[in-house]
This record gives sequence, structure tokens and C-alpha cells, in this order.
Amino acid sequence: GTLYFLTQGPHPLQMTNTLIGYARCSTDKQDLTAQRRALIELGVPEDRIYTDHGLTGRNRDRPGLSQALAAVRAGETLVVPKLDRLARSVPDARAIADELEKRGVSLALGKQVYDPNDPMGRMFFNILATFAEFESDLIRLRTREGMKIARDKGKLRGKPPKLSNLQQRELLKMHTTGEYSISDLGKLFKVSRPTVYRTIRRKADEPI
Repeated sequence: GTLYFLTQGPHPLQMTNTLIGYARCSTDKQDLTAQRRALIELGVPEDRIYTDHGLTGRNRDRPGLSQALAAVRAGETLVVPKLDRLARSVPDARAIADELEKRGVSLALGKQVYDPNDPMGRMFFNILATFAEFESDLIRLRTREGMKIARDKGKLRGKPPKLSNLQQRELLKMHTTGEYSISDLGKLFKVSRPTVYRTIRRKADEPI
């Protein structure tokens, strides 16, 4: 994926001290077994591997991940087979990386270790932050574009008026006489005061 070009980190995993492993899969149990095996091969003790099964990465309430983050200490390394096992979105990965960086914990993606205290590790964390911002901007842009398309197609016109066109014209006519209060008009037409105000505004803006 996007972070592939960063796999030439300076530290092989064997040089690090205590390793805490984390694996996650949404549905496939075999995949979780394969990830556990990969973590053991990377040197993570079996009793130091925390897992989440049947949870999507978008769900931040992941008990296994919470336990792994609680178990890892300053100077230690959190090991995941791949970045997409740790998180399912760049902002999510960035939030986890920020927490690790603050606590002085290294992050290992497979065999490559990114230590927040060295230049290569800092660059990795900074690039992750940049991508997170970029992804958030893209999501906002897509949302705005989607809303514009929907609005152009007439899908976002708001709630349909509670009164027919004829009733709206009649309401405006009665309002302009000055003989009826907003409350009176609401009671007469069986609508709320905000609806009366909206109707008056809408009809008053229309060309005669």
C-alpha cells in the first residue's frame, strides 16, 4: 500500500528488547492463526500476543488492542504483522501511533521497527500524520461532492412542505392583513410556529 516505500527502516526486529504482539481479523480464524504464527516467528512470546477476532478495524473498542497498548511500556516494541491489522484507516493508525510516540514505544510492522526516538522512526510517524490529514480532507471533499450531486438530483431538498401551495398562499394573504398572529395562523392551519415562519418567508420570496 501507500506506506510500502517506508519498509527500509534502519532497525531489524531482533535488536529490540521486550516485544508485545497484536493480531486482528474480522472473520477468518485461519487468518488469525497465521498472524499469531508470524508474530511468534518474529520473536514475540506466545503469552505476549493479544488478539481481536470478529471486530472491524473501524471499531476502536477493541479489547485485545487495549490490552496490548496497556501491556507495552516505554522502550518496548508493539509488533503487528502489517499496518492494516493494527488499524483500518490512516487516521486510526495515526491516533495509535501518536499514543505510542508519546509513551516512547516503538512500532514494528513485520520485521521493520520504527522508533519514535530516531530520525527514520520520526519520519515514519510524521508521514503517517500527513497521510491521516490527507485522508480526512479527501473524505470531507467526497462528502461535499456527494451532497452536491444529491442536491442537484433533488434528493436533498429538505422536508416537503406541510401545507399545499394553495394553503401556503392563503396563509401569506391572511398574515399580510395583520389581523392574525403567528399563533393564530398555526392553530388555523394545524402547523407549528416555525412552519408558519418558514412558509411566510418562502412565499414572500417567490415572484408574484
